[in-house]
Amino acid sequence: MALEIVLLAIGAVIVLFILFFVFAYNSLITQRNRIDNAWSQIDVQLKKRYDLIPNLVETVKGYTKHEKTVFENVTKARTAALGAQSIGDKAKAEGMLSGTLKSLFAVAENYPQLKASENFKMLQEELSGIEGKIAYARQFYNDSVMSYNTSIQTVPTNIVAGMFKFNARDFFKADEGERENVKVKF
Repeated sequence: MALEIVLLAIGAVIVLFILFFVFAYNSLITQRNRIDNAWSQIDVQLKKRYDLIPNLVETVKGYTKHEKTVFENVTKARTAALGAQSIGDKAKAEGMLSGTLKSLFAVAENYPQLKASENFKMLQEELSGIEGKIAYARQFYNDSVMSYNTSIQTVPTNIVAGMFKFNARDFFKADEGERENVKVKF
């Protein structure tokens, strides 16, 4: 009878250990997938912005023939952002693109006819809406990364994470250039 109780207790401990292992593994997989989904949401919004930028540039070009460098900078920044692969490179390219867009809008301030243009207003409002969605998607991504990184670094899930090579993910950080005001000279 005592042997049966000991065997039953050992069996219960083994079952609890296996259940913990399965729960921890599934939790890490769920968190990793949430990060991948959050990154995809950022990509969707960035794609919308990339598609909108050429229309915005063409609208502004019609009113501002002599602002060639601003248009070139926006185009270069958009190309760099489209070509960025890693999260760090993407964040840096997005910082450059945001800065050039601020310059573009600063140039537009000097052209009252452009500011009054319905097409320009519509594009500007759409871009503003997309920027808000990008900011929200970045925040959700970073929150997901924080939760995941905490899970793989804390006991006891760090044991499961180490066994199955769950690696920490990078945060989407603002580039230093994004934190500064844009300087426009005429």
